[in-house]
Amino acid sequence: MKKNRWLIALSAIAIHLSIGSTYAYSVFKNPLSEQLGWNSKEVTLSFTIAILFLGLSAATFGKFVEKWGPRKSATIAAILFSIGLVGSGLAIQLESLILYYLTYGVIGGIGLGMGYISPVSTLVKWFPDRRGLATGMAVMGFGAGSLIASPVAASLITSVGISSTFFILGGTYLLLMLGGASYITKPPVGWMPKGMAADTGSASQKVSNKQGDLAQLTANEAVRTKRFWLLWIMIFINISAGIMLISVASPMAQEKVGMSVVAAASMVGIMGLFNGLGRIGWASFSDYLGRSNIFLIFFSVQLVLFLLLPSTSNPILFQIFIFIILSIYGGGFASLPAFIGDLFGTKQLGAIHGYLLTAWSCAGVAGPMIVATISDATQSYNATFYIFAFLLVIALATSVLMKQNINSIRKISVNTEKKPITNLA
Repeated sequence: MKKNRWLIALSAIAIHLSIGSTYAYSVFKNPLSEQLGWNSKEVTLSFTIAILFLGLSAATFGKFVEKWGPRKSATIAAILFSIGLVGSGLAIQLESLILYYLTYGVIGGIGLGMGYISPVSTLVKWFPDRRGLATGMAVMGFGAGSLIASPVAASLITSVGISSTFFILGGTYLLLMLGGASYITKPPVGWMPKGMAADTGSASQKVSNKQGDLAQLTANEAVRTKRFWLLWIMIFINISAGIMLISVASPMAQEKVGMSVVAAASMVGIMGLFNGLGRIGWASFSDYLGRSNIFLIFFSVQLVLFLLLPSTSNPILFQIFIFIILSIYGGGFASLPAFIGDLFGTKQLGAIHGYLLTAWSCAGVAGPMIVATISDATQSYNATFYIFAFLLVIALATSVLMKQNINSIRKISVNTEKKPITNLA
């Protein structure tokens, strides 16, 4: 059956929209504490475990995703993610915190990781002419998932209780993810969109020239290159800066600029919107500006904003700064798969993406821990802003080194009359 690549993209969005509901986890925090007596740290730990296993499973199963194909791996992801939610409902009924960690954190986290990377490498292959747009659409679904899940889950908790909410969400997301998995597939070998290449013989070279592909590397070859680790550092710092703000956005807004509880809650919701819009917006721009240039913009803008935030007392200006940072946070996620294609090709993009998502796992622990530790010690968020500004200086320097590395490899390619590059360490 002939596949429509835009329906492939819609299938990917369905999968990411489902697993993106994890970002609505804060909806469950107070009800769980009130019903079961679990303290805030105990409840939050399950989310931390889920993010940790997202990165670990993405790295571990990346090669299997490439081997099995997107349909089978997305189906497995759907089953695991749903088992995690349904199991969480059971754990709540049994009042078992350990079972809750195992189901929501470990099993659900593995489903998250596999579900996150399963559609991405496939979309890059279906959209060789619009890599940023394609991956931006899918990853936007992950960022926007909380916008839908948050009010739905809150309403369900009030009407049917916490455990039943998990059961309902588990069943609903299973159907949605299986629907997406049933249609998604790799394009035929040598496939190109109409009008992109006049003939098959020149198609590959035209894609390479347009997107700036430096080589076609396996995952094991990629991790031995300098640019892999430069990209890992860039992604780690970008995610750390964003997830730090996400973890303390509401109390920070109340304490720093005097926003009310209701106003701060509204700000958090709008942050989710900018997170989602930034994913498709910045990723689409990267198709025209280039991925290395877009990351230079990311870190330059964030550096200025983090230096301005300590002295910002106006609530409107504070929110504008936060929204811009959150759009960049989402844009980094969305631009990453396309950047991987540019740097390492699409041979094992899913596996390389999985390895790089370990930066997410580390950032998911480091970002919130840094802000919590420093704010507790200083009773202020200002020192945290300066520390992350220092990290952003490192990220900016790293992105400059990345651009230099890319340019040097391109010069080598030109000097060798565009012969295939096999050693890019």
